[in-house]
Amino acid sequence: MRIDIITLLPRLLDSPFSHSILKRAQEKGLVEVVVHDLRDYAVNRKKQLDDYAYGGGAGMVMMIEPIDRILTELKSQRDYAEVIYMTPDGVTLNQQLANELSLKGNLIILCGHYKGVDERVREHFITKEISIGDYVLSGGELAASVLSDSIIRLIPGVLSDETSALTDSFQDNLLAPPVYTRPADYKGMKVPEILLSGHEKKIEEWRYEQSLERTKTRRPDLLDES
Repeated sequence: MRIDIITLLPRLLDSPFSHSILKRAQEKGLVEVVVHDLRDYAVNRKKQLDDYAYGGGAGMVMMIEPIDRILTELKSQRDYAEVIYMTPDGVTLNQQLANELSLKGNLIILCGHYKGVDERVREHFITKEISIGDYVLSGGELAASVLSDSIIRLIPGVLSDETSALTDSFQDNLLAPPVYTRPADYKGMKVPEILLSGHEKKIEEWRYEQSLERTKTRRPDLLDES
């Protein structure tokens, strides 16, 4: 899989893809992440990428021409399964959407800024619009890194334990159960005996019960969706 991220501020994405799991995924050749500076496709020598909104109002709007230029160039080089725009009014990212995108081919992610992009970009070039929550950020870079992380970790071979991602919260619409590690007794705070029993079937039953109870208590809406 290749993920191309289009941004006005490419340096903001240096850190997320240069450490830990995302770095190792790239080093293994399981995913290629390429960050593009939209200013390289600006309309004039001033590197202009935005302009005033028709009809007036506060804030600037990202122009259609630079975005068309870079999308045309990228699409001439390879096929893309989705062209994604990170925007607060997109569909909310959840585990099911991350699962779906991890099975697709190459992806383009466009990071928004200012008051957003010219609506014609959304109408004619974007195939999917995604939000990471009901709030507004200064730009789409952090949202793009969140989306990328949620997708890349699901690619086979990225995690050292292939079953790890399948037991995360929100898989099967349940929150993950509590987890413990050594020591079994710390200042009188003890690990549940069932986890020390070695009885795999009973442990799995306990974990399912804990997941169900935690979901009922903290996120009952997830059970309504299942």
